[in-house]
Amino acid sequence: MKNRALRFTGLLIKEAKGFSSLCLELDVASCGKTASLAKRMLQEAVALHLETAIESNLPYLRSVPPSENPLFISPETVAEKFDLDVDVRLIAHAA
Repeated sequence: MKNRALRFTGLLIKEAKGFSSLCLELDVASCGKTASLAKRMLQEAVALHLETAIESNLPYLRSVPPSENPLFISPETVAEKFDLDVDVRLIAHAA
């Protein structure tokens, strides 16, 4: 079976006490005390966002506005830009 992952762009942002993480295409964020924890928490938040949006028949793409994108407004705070892969498996049921 082929990989069914969706790929998004993640940002890791250094904060005073830990890290924030942000998915640019979905405007979903999370945080953690360490970089790896912030990334894992973002992956979980993105998966939950997608699951809820798909189940509720809602749009899931909503990009971070350029006026709020850390790459543009405060690039010195961006510790890392990374690929965020989320495995999505859909199961169809006939009614």
